[in-house]
Amino acid sequence: MTDTTSETGSWRELLTSYLGPSTVLAGGVGMYATNEFLTISLLPSTIADIGGARLYAWVTTLYLVGSVVAATTVNSVLRRLGARSSFLLGLAVFGAASLVCGAAPTMEVLIAGRALQGAAGGLLAGLGYALINTALPRSLWTRGSALVSAMWGVATVVGPAMGGVFAQLGMWRWAFAAMAILAALMAILVPMVLAAGPPTAVGEAVAAQPLRVPVWSLVLIGGAALAVSVASLPRSGAATAALMIVGTLLVVAAVVVDWRSDAAVLPLSVFGSGPLKWIYLAMSVQMMAVMVDTYVPLFGQRLGHLTPVAAGFLGAALAIGWTVSEIVSASLTSPRLIARVIVAAPLVMASGLALGAVTQRANAALGVVGLWAAALIVAGVGIGMAWPHLTVRAMVSVDDPSECGAAAAAINTVQLIAAAFGAGLAGVVVNTAEGGGVAAARWLYTAFAVVAAVGVIASYRATRRDRNSPR
Repeated sequence: MTDTTSETGSWRELLTSYLGPSTVLAGGVGMYATNEFLTISLLPSTIADIGGARLYAWVTTLYLVGSVVAATTVNSVLRRLGARSSFLLGLAVFGAASLVCGAAPTMEVLIAGRALQGAAGGLLAGLGYALINTALPRSLWTRGSALVSAMWGVATVVGPAMGGVFAQLGMWRWAFAAMAILAALMAILVPMVLAAGPPTAVGEAVAAQPLRVPVWSLVLIGGAALAVSVASLPRSGAATAALMIVGTLLVVAAVVVDWRSDAAVLPLSVFGSGPLKWIYLAMSVQMMAVMVDTYVPLFGQRLGHLTPVAAGFLGAALAIGWTVSEIVSASLTSPRLIARVIVAAPLVMASGLALGAVTQRANAALGVVGLWAAALIVAGVGIGMAWPHLTVRAMVSVDDPSECGAAAAAINTVQLIAAAFGAGLAGVVVNTAEGGGVAAARWLYTAFAVVAAVGVIASYRATRRDRNSPR
C-alpha cells in the first residue's frame, strides 16, 4: 500500500464538513503542547510559592518521559477501547492530573501530577495523528496532518502568553484549573464526532489481529527517554555524553525487540524494503533539528539583552515559520513536486540554522536580533514544507493495509523520541562548548545545521519512488 497520489480536498471542506473531528484531533495535540509551554512559564512563580527549586528540571523531564511511554501504547489502546473511549480516557486522566498539579502543596506532588499529565497528553497527541486516516477522508489527510501539526506553532504563542498572565496575577494554580476545564469541554464534544468502536481503514483486518501491549518496547523506550531527558542536567560533559549514548543504545535495543516481537510499536513494514523506515528517519532528523529552540530564549536574553517575553517570542519564530509553511505546502498535489520539496526541506532548515550560527554575537543590535528571527523562520519553513507530506506517506507506505493504523500511531512516538534526543543533544553541545555564551550559541546552531543537512539522505531515500513519477 504505497500509493501517495490522491485528489486533495480543500481547507474549507476540512473546516466545515469535518469541523468536529478536526477540532478534536487538533485539540488533543494543542492541549498537550500548550500545557508544556504554559508550565515552563509558570515554574518561577510556582517555586516561589511551594519551593523545590532543586527539582526544577524534573517538572519537564517526567512530563516528557510520561508522554513518550504513553505514545507507544496508542495503537493498542485504540484497538482495545476504540476512538471515542480512548480520547475520553486521555481527557479524563489529563483533567484529573491538571487538578493535582493545581492543588499541589509540594514540588514532589506537582512532579507526580506532571508525569500523569505527560502520560495523558502523550496519548492525546498520539491519537491526534493515529485517527487522521479514519476520521477524515483520504483527500483531507495532508491538510488534516498540517492542521494537527500547526497546533505546536499555536502553542508556542498561546502557552507562554497564558502562563504569563496567570503568573503575573499570582494565580499559577488557576492555570492548571483552566487546562482541566478545557479537557472537560472537549470531552463533551468527543462523543458527538468520534465513533464508539475500534477504528479501521481496512474493514476487519485490524480487529482480527490479537491485541498485545508492547511491554518491553515500552520499558526500553521509556528508559531511553529518561536517559536523554536528564542528559543536560550533569555539569560533566562526560556524564552528559554517556547518558546520550545509553539513550541511543536503548532505542536500538527497542527497535530490535520491536522487530522480533508480536507486540510492537512500529509496523512490520519498517523492517521491509519499502520507504517507511526512511520516512520515519527523515521525520526524526528534522524534529531533532527543531530542538535548537530549546536554548533560543536563553541566548536571546544573554546575547541580545531581550526581555523574557521578547526572548520567548523569538523562540516562537521557528514555530511560526513551520506553521505557515505547512499550511501552504499542504496544497501541493503533484507527487514529483512534493518529492522534490521533501528532499529540499532539510537543506532549507540547514541554511536557516547556518545563518543563525554566523550571526551570533554579544551585545547584539536590534538588526542582528532580526536576523536571528529570520534564520529561525527559515528553519521552520524547512520542516513545515515537508512535514504534512511525510506524515501522510508514513500512513500509506505499508506493505500490509492492516498496518496503516500502527503506522499512523507511530508518528507521534517517533516525533517525541526525536524531540527528546534533540533536546539532549542541545544540552551536550551547550554544556561542552568552551569560550562563553557566543561560542556556545554558534556551536549549537552549527551542530544542528549539520544534523538538518544530514537529513537530506533520508529524505532522498524516502521519496525515490515519487521522484520517478510521470507527474
